[in-house]
Amino acid sequence: MKALTALKKVLLLTMISVLSFSCSDDDDPIVVKQPETIAELAMATPDLSNLVAALQRADLVTTLNGSGQFTVFAPSNVAFSKFLTDNGFASLDDVPVDVLKQVLLNHVISGEVKSGDLTTGYGETLATEASSDNNLSIYINTNAGVKLNGVSDVVTADIDATNGVIHIVDNVIGLPNIVDFALADDTFSILVSALTRSDLTFDYVTTLSTSNGTAPAPFTVFAPTNDAFVSLLSELGVSSLDDIDEPTLKATLDLHAVAGANVLASTLTDNMTVTTLGGDITANVTGGATLTDSNGRVSNIVVTDVQAVNGVIHVIDKVVLPKLN
Repeated sequence: MKALTALKKVLLLTMISVLSFSCSDDDDPIVVKQPETIAELAMATPDLSNLVAALQRADLVTTLNGSGQFTVFAPSNVAFSKFLTDNGFASLDDVPVDVLKQVLLNHVISGEVKSGDLTTGYGETLATEASSDNNLSIYINTNAGVKLNGVSDVVTADIDATNGVIHIVDNVIGLPNIVDFALADDTFSILVSALTRSDLTFDYVTTLSTSNGTAPAPFTVFAPTNDAFVSLLSELGVSSLDDIDEPTLKATLDLHAVAGANVLASTLTDNMTVTTLGGDITANVTGGATLTDSNGRVSNIVVTDVQAVNGVIHVIDKVVLPKLN
């Protein structure tokens, strides 16, 4: 009987101990993980460690850790390693800080934009063009996933942060020049074909790739769409660009570029003479921005201020022509 009583006491003490522990455990404060900023999320993501190191070197951590809303296209570690190799840098420390800062800002858009809200067209990054301090554009193509400036794909989308969203990308998005945008945007595929025709006596691609600060950059380019070129062929009664002789093609292309000036749409005025590589054309803004060539033909400017690192593009709906005989 005594043994039974002792056993009951042990069981009772055990139950009291368990209950006491449970009550004590319930009273402990519940630790809730606090929401994280873009910078904090990057620091907590192993595959973004190179990005974090770059942000720290460029003194941009505070920017992406503070107020405001941002969309960040975040290059993976592999993407950063490829960027260094492709540009001849042995390490991140070899990249000039001012260049690194602009490259990083070229991956940031103001405001939160989820992947489902991205559409094909031009956005605006926080990077800037030197001569105008205008924000650089970014070409977003959503026809098959999300591709940026024709070189970088979103591989992981919609990582939510308290101050915006992160989309991880597979390549660093370099600072785009005029040619980069022409190649990235299929709207200009016929223009690219014209600029690269093998019999041309002028190297447009090399010239329009000239770095800012080096003559003849920066440039202002009036870029005709594919539809504009198709309309031109019909107007001239020819079936393809190959039917246009080299002197005429070159004279035509020259009329679409201004050297030594980053002319924004806001600076255009009525009856303004625009001096291109091929001669003068006339800009007007009343009723919509237009260009008039020496034949009296009018081209509408349908997209303005696509800002590259070495100049600006304005998209036009009709090819400008030299004086027709």
